[in-house]
Amino acid sequence: MSKRIVTDLDVSGKKVIVRVDFNVPLKNGVITDDNRITAALPTIDWLTAHGAKVILLSHLGKVNHKDPEKTEGDKKKNDMAPVAKRLAELVSAKVTFVPVTRGPELEAAVAAMKDGEIVLVQNTRYEKGEEKNDPDLSKYWASLGDLFVTDAFGSVHRAHASTVGIAELLPNALGFLVQKEVDALSAAIYNPKRPFVAVLGGAKVSDKIMVIENLLKIADKVLIGGGMAFTFFKAQGKEIGTSLLEEDRIEVAKEILAKADGKVILPVDTKVATEFDDPKDIHDVDCDHIPADYMGMDIGPKTIELFSKELAGAKTVVWNGPMGVFEKPEFAKGTEGICAAIAALPDCNSVIGGGDSAAAAISMGFKDKFTHISTGGGASLEFMEGKDLPGIAVISDK
Repeated sequence: MSKRIVTDLDVSGKKVIVRVDFNVPLKNGVITDDNRITAALPTIDWLTAHGAKVILLSHLGKVNHKDPEKTEGDKKKNDMAPVAKRLAELVSAKVTFVPVTRGPELEAAVAAMKDGEIVLVQNTRYEKGEEKNDPDLSKYWASLGDLFVTDAFGSVHRAHASTVGIAELLPNALGFLVQKEVDALSAAIYNPKRPFVAVLGGAKVSDKIMVIENLLKIADKVLIGGGMAFTFFKAQGKEIGTSLLEEDRIEVAKEILAKADGKVILPVDTKVATEFDDPKDIHDVDCDHIPADYMGMDIGPKTIELFSKELAGAKTVVWNGPMGVFEKPEFAKGTEGICAAIAALPDCNSVIGGGDSAAAAISMGFKDKFTHISTGGGASLEFMEGKDLPGIAVISDK
């Protein structure tokens, strides 16, 4: 994939609209994790250093446009003002926050910009037409700039006005963050060094069917843990107790196992407990003998050992989805064990596909032990499925 990147554009003196991903977690109006802001800084800093007038667009949270009362509440909760404040602390350029998404105030702020300055526009989801890729909204936003750069990997799988609509109307390019994501995921999925082992977890088979099917074509082994493993056990006719189950995916699981040709490796033991909210009597059982009144909450020690052996010698590893309910310390050992096993592999291209597995790896202290940790859970999943991502497909080739 040879898409135009930001360094291919002549940006000096130009108004450059940049779609960033500033969808940061907020608690009482305070940012609790600014990783998504810092991830966009290389592109923003390069543009300001090269004399661009930088206009930043991002969504933040969700806005319900069906119920007027909820709309106002969501807007208040997902105001970009705290983001603008944090951004101003992280860059040397002047940052102006415009609390609206269109109209005279925004147009005046853009017209007043000097080279090397930044305008951050209010949450794109304040606009009803954003998620519908409304052509009039796209046209309006595009009228504010000369060029468009996409640097929001977490949103490129969505065909919204700010991700696709503007890009269709202006000369465009990828930012450094999206370029890095595309390069890292392409190397792992489309040109893997072998052996190539995929590790998949998380709660639902339904979220990962397409990923499993695509990876079975290209990976040497697919290790499956997390809640989704129990649907596969049920497909094998095993007792799973009160463990997570997708009844409507049992036949799909059977089909996957039938055509897997031995590539799919399932857990051999699991850590069980009496219930989810207040787990009692936590112990390990093998996966052929899960008691009827217990639920599996994590892979057990024998599975950590088995998966570690299957990972040994791998030159490419792609991991998406935790091995258990890692948010509870009692059930974090499986995810931590897989983190450690992957991190210890020499000369391995190790990629985490965003989401909960990325959050787990970072919180457990493995942030610098992987080749690449994706910033987009949904986008990286769709990439692993082999899908075209609309926010990248729309960008011009070199």
